[in-house]
Amino acid sequence: MNDPEFWHNKWASNQIGFHLDDVNPLLIQYWPMTNPSSSDSVFVPLCGKSEDLVWLATKHQDVQGVELSNIAVRAFFAEHFYTPMVMPVGGQHELFQFDELSIYIGDYFTAPIKPVDIIYDRAALIALPETMRDEYVACLKTRLKSGGRILLVSLDYPQEEMVGPPFSVPEQEVLRHFSEFKVTKLYRDEAGDNHPKRAQKGLSRFAEEVFLIES
Repeated sequence: MNDPEFWHNKWASNQIGFHLDDVNPLLIQYWPMTNPSSSDSVFVPLCGKSEDLVWLATKHQDVQGVELSNIAVRAFFAEHFYTPMVMPVGGQHELFQFDELSIYIGDYFTAPIKPVDIIYDRAALIALPETMRDEYVACLKTRLKSGGRILLVSLDYPQEEMVGPPFSVPEQEVLRHFSEFKVTKLYRDEAGDNHPKRAQKGLSRFAEEVFLIES
């Protein structure tokens, strides 16, 4: 899972069940809880070709993303008929820039992200195995300005019942990762027996949660 080829292969073979075709309704509903202003800068880690980027760019003047897959980023711009400026950055990354959007292709840990006011993490923390999550969060914190906010969407299910990704990152782990921050659980949706995730995977329980994390 630590192997970037895993994700490259997912995109190359179009195995992108994690991709939503529409803006995430949880983003629309809970973004106001971050107390956003149009001048606030935003970072979306492991952004894929998310529609959420377009929605955020209508609300903010500076939206940065980072994504490992060249396929995902090129598809994002092609599908929206955007023609970005493309430039190499520091030998390790390529920057695709269009109006308010700046998306870096390459390694999340070394991407030259300028610290932002708000981070939106829908499918990044839960995309990583437990062995990588401490390092991921430590790096995430360096990209947040003092007084910044994080809107985090997470999952809670018995990890032994399903091989991730997406992985289970329950509330206790979120609290541990962000122990020096104020963490507020905004939402928990407990899936019923007929929920596709439970029915397909045979999970005994499955819940989606949203957290507001304030530095």
